[in-house]
Amino acid sequence: MDLRLPGLQGLRRLRHPRRWLSATAAVVVLAAAGTWTAAASDTTPPVHQSDRMMAIDGVTLDTSYFTTGGSTRRPAVLLAHGFGGSKTDVRKEAQDLARDGYAVLTWSARGFGKSTGKIGLNDPSGEVKDVSKLIDWLAKQPDVQLDKPGDPRVGMAGGSYGGAISLLAAGYDDRVDAIAPAITYWNLADALFPNGVFKKLWAGIFINSGGGCAKFEPALCQMYDRVAESGKPDAQARALLEARSPSAVATHINVPTLLIQGQTDSLFPLGQADAAEKAIRANGAPVDVDWIAGGHDGGDMETSRVQARVTSWFDRYLKDDKNTDTGPAFRVTRTGGVDSTDGAALLRGASGSAYPGLESDPRTIALTGRREQSFTNPAGASPPAISALPGLGSTGGLSQLSSLGIGVSLDFPGQYAAFDSAPVTKSLRITGSPTVTVHVKSTSDDTVLFGKVYDVGPGGTQQVLPSQLVTPLRVDGTKSGKDVTITLPAIDYDVQSGHHLRLVLASTDLGYASPAAPATYTVTLKSDLKVPTAPGVTTAAATLPSWVWWLPLAGAAIAAALLLTGRRRTASTPPDPALAEVPLQITDLSKRYAKSADRYAVRDLSFRVEKGQVLGLLGPNGAGKTTTLRMLMGLIKPDAGEIRVFGHAIRPGAPVLSRVGAFVEGAGFLPHLSGRENLELYWQATGRPPQDAHLEEALEIAGLGDALARAVRTYSQGMRQRLAIAQAMLGLPDLLILDEPTNGLDPPQIREMREVMIRYAEAGRTVIVSSHLLAEVEQSCTHLVVMDRGRLVQAGPVAEIIGSGDTLLVGLAADIPDPLVEKIAALPDVESVARAEGGLLLRLAPGDGSDPGDGPGSADHLAPADELVSVNSSTDRASSPADAAPAAKPGVAVAEASGTARDVQGATTPETSTVALAEPADPTDEASDTALDAPTPPPPSLPTHGSPTAARLLVELVRLEVPVSSVGPHRRLEDAFLTLIGGSA
Repeated sequence: MDLRLPGLQGLRRLRHPRRWLSATAAVVVLAAAGTWTAAASDTTPPVHQSDRMMAIDGVTLDTSYFTTGGSTRRPAVLLAHGFGGSKTDVRKEAQDLARDGYAVLTWSARGFGKSTGKIGLNDPSGEVKDVSKLIDWLAKQPDVQLDKPGDPRVGMAGGSYGGAISLLAAGYDDRVDAIAPAITYWNLADALFPNGVFKKLWAGIFINSGGGCAKFEPALCQMYDRVAESGKPDAQARALLEARSPSAVATHINVPTLLIQGQTDSLFPLGQADAAEKAIRANGAPVDVDWIAGGHDGGDMETSRVQARVTSWFDRYLKDDKNTDTGPAFRVTRTGGVDSTDGAALLRGASGSAYPGLESDPRTIALTGRREQSFTNPAGASPPAISALPGLGSTGGLSQLSSLGIGVSLDFPGQYAAFDSAPVTKSLRITGSPTVTVHVKSTSDDTVLFGKVYDVGPGGTQQVLPSQLVTPLRVDGTKSGKDVTITLPAIDYDVQSGHHLRLVLASTDLGYASPAAPATYTVTLKSDLKVPTAPGVTTAAATLPSWVWWLPLAGAAIAAALLLTGRRRTASTPPDPALAEVPLQITDLSKRYAKSADRYAVRDLSFRVEKGQVLGLLGPNGAGKTTTLRMLMGLIKPDAGEIRVFGHAIRPGAPVLSRVGAFVEGAGFLPHLSGRENLELYWQATGRPPQDAHLEEALEIAGLGDALARAVRTYSQGMRQRLAIAQAMLGLPDLLILDEPTNGLDPPQIREMREVMIRYAEAGRTVIVSSHLLAEVEQSCTHLVVMDRGRLVQAGPVAEIIGSGDTLLVGLAADIPDPLVEKIAALPDVESVARAEGGLLLRLAPGDGSDPGDGPGSADHLAPADELVSVNSSTDRASSPADAAPAAKPGVAVAEASGTARDVQGATTPETSTVALAEPADPTDEASDTALDAPTPPPPSLPTHGSPTAARLLVELVRLEVPVSSVGPHRRLEDAFLTLIGGSA
């Protein structure tokens, strides 16, 4: 077998290296000149692969360079393969990273693939030096970003052997900027000689996967022969491997590091990543730790998730994208049973805000049984106990069976001591390394023990060894007895209620070398068992079994596949750093109706939303508001243009959507649960850590109070709406989208909803609300975007739109027929006319240049809000409140203004005065005719600073015998909205 990381082989199965070598022998690589190909793919832009043989210090390395072309400089990534593999194993990952905006270099390490040289197990003077030469080459490429001359922006990733070279390169070459090593070692001597015991099966696999001892540097081959023959590592062997380990340069690794380690891994167990995390964090570098389900012993490598997290890690620390979510500081994958349809293990993630280490919050478990027990080490250490099965385990994932409650380990009677605990009364989650202290006495000077903790089912049945892991331990000087503290294997395992733990100390194990001489060991318990619990690590909600959803969605999935056939995937768009603090930027957005080439739901829409704004999205039915919101939430794709949220382009599943909360067309709640229980259940379904919900903050903003403890079925409609908005606010998203949040609410509830939105935005967050209640929008929103027929009509602050000076409110003394309205709309100075309460809203046409100043659309050319032009009034009409009051009757148009009011002669009245306008004819007066039949009095004088356009318009209205009672700029959002859309609503 080989030691390559399955996750970095594009989900290919592990294959024997010799078989792999024969399969790749046909690959043609041209030396010096290199070859260039475009990767066969249906994605755009294409990924170009350039292959070349590089001569470095007397050896030749087979390399491939991946890029999407173009002149833009980008960060680089070095991808390293696993032991026994070659650059071909990471080709798919290299192409994916290239599409994500990186220049990627892969290579076959010395002694592998087409590369020459001896295998040095990441010798600092060999493989590590090669990496520095590769970085030199990257620094000369025109499309690689440079931090300074000769220093490219570069990250490294790889699994197993490739993960170690990533760590080593970061320690030896300070040009490495970020790393993501997976299932690798920190100290190779500790990995192959744990606690002084020779890990013989794995060491033999190393030699075999490399092609035999002759393929290695002579010093390594001699060391292996010596240790394999004696069965005991010496100091020289440890020193040789430690010099090739990342631990040798521990104090020099100070770059952002994502450590991915396997739980089913008897070669490089979790303790290797723990030691790396402690050392790198001590240097001041950011470190995240991810325990995946698989490992060198098999299991699920979680390839897609791991690759996505590595990409996010590089986006954050190579592209310097601070908005990228790199995941929790600590994550562990847990097994939650078996899928009944296919037998696959069901995986769930658990996470914590900090890495807990291997000794977090230990719980003491009392052990019973005879305090002193004796057992033998048989001659030749045979038959050996069985735990992990290197080589066999990796092909079938046997070690993962333990997480499903299936035991495959074996201990022979008379060759072990066992100490049991009482059954646990409730589920016990062990996360880390249990410890126990024992007293050991032996008839031999050379004592080797193998410690392990079993999960034993009720009645002593179903004995399971978590992850098939054991701790080997060589103890010297035991003839007279010696106290020893044993650190047992690090695991993440759930002991169910009614089960108990069993500590076993055995004298043999198949994977390790034990003393050949027979001996008798006697052990006595000196302490209880301490098990770490890591309570800060919480498990996400379990996903539904596949059969719950696959059947009803099968038809929809097939239809979607047919619709998407032939379409090309688009390359991910890099974030725009200039927009990193801008909640929303929409640019030239268009979406056609289905099966239509020229009918648009949204067309050429552009606007921008800043932090702290409450934006009202207005428009009549069919204006494109809902389509715009659906594109904003990544539910549908635009045909043209783009949407950026905090600088990130929106696409289905975009990570930045985690910063967006949405409430669209109501939310469904379980009526028998309380409001709080509904919200907690919803958040669990997202799979995100509970502490990220900010539940209390969201509830405080929503203002539900004691109602949270009541069943939702007892809620009023207003309370349900506020609960739905609280659900949208979980996680305190930076951008909150509310679609018709006041539907079905009474006036007091609407006022409460308005206060909720305002409170949410006060903290610097942004709210977008779509509503038809214009008066409410006017009170709650700071800015507006008005759409009609898919296009932007106007955008800006509410006050600016309401007070725009290109619209007049013409008060009427009596109603007029539609034909007369049409004549008014046809006047040269009028762009549109809409009926409004008590009169008409006239939107003035753009100026033709005949008017002075800024034109008729300017506020400078219209009378201000407190100036109303009175018509059908005599010049001796009241000029004071005392004179005006008697003139006011029912049916008389009256306007109140703050500031001063002027009559037609320019005389002023005190502030907040009431100006009496035209008095219509008394319908009970027999001598009077209707307003339309009455003779038209001469037009009044306009204010001296009024608009010439308004003056001309007034003359035209009088000529058309329109019963005008007042003329002035409007001040209502409803009027402005109707005017902007031409009354189409």
